[in-house]
Amino acid sequence: MQAPVMPARTFGQRVRHRLRKHSLLSLLLGLWLRSRFTRAGVLVREPGLPTIKIRNDGGRIEAANCTFYPGVRLECRRGARITIGNGTYLNRNTEIIAQREVTIGRDCKIAWDVIIMDTDQHGIGGAPPVAKPVRIGDRVWIGCRAIVRKGVTVGDGAVIGAGAIVTRDVPPGGVVVGQAARVIRQGAE
Repeated sequence: MQAPVMPARTFGQRVRHRLRKHSLLSLLLGLWLRSRFTRAGVLVREPGLPTIKIRNDGGRIEAANCTFYPGVRLECRRGARITIGNGTYLNRNTEIIAQREVTIGRDCKIAWDVIIMDTDQHGIGGAPPVAKPVRIGDRVWIGCRAIVRKGVTVGDGAVIGAGAIVTRDVPPGGVVVGQAARVIRQGAE
């Protein structure tokens, strides 16, 4: 049996729906924030401090209909790209840093103090920094103070626990917790 098809909402119905869900101030702040993006849908910017910081050094920052909380920081280097899908929200103090590409899917819930970066931002021994794309699927939950590192793909519906350091791919529907720290080489003294 097929589900009934809902008729498309009119513009007025969409506006009323958003005003029931968010304050007028949040929508106006989102409208101002939208001007900082290369392309964006309806952005909601919840009021409060610290302010949202967007540093675009010549890349592309794109977002669909998303919600941003105070302290979010987006940093996009020359030629890089940050893409955030429809219905995703970035909670307080979340940082996304792209030297190459960071993609976040639809309906993701990203908690406070999360760091997502596709680069170490520095090389070792004079080598240039290495960047590898980060891809986060749809409906992913990322707990507070988690870190998603370069080159990681997180599958649809995955859950990343609070404080996790994600250095390897996460399968769709997977749940990861804990820190990945381990000794990989003994230092010479």
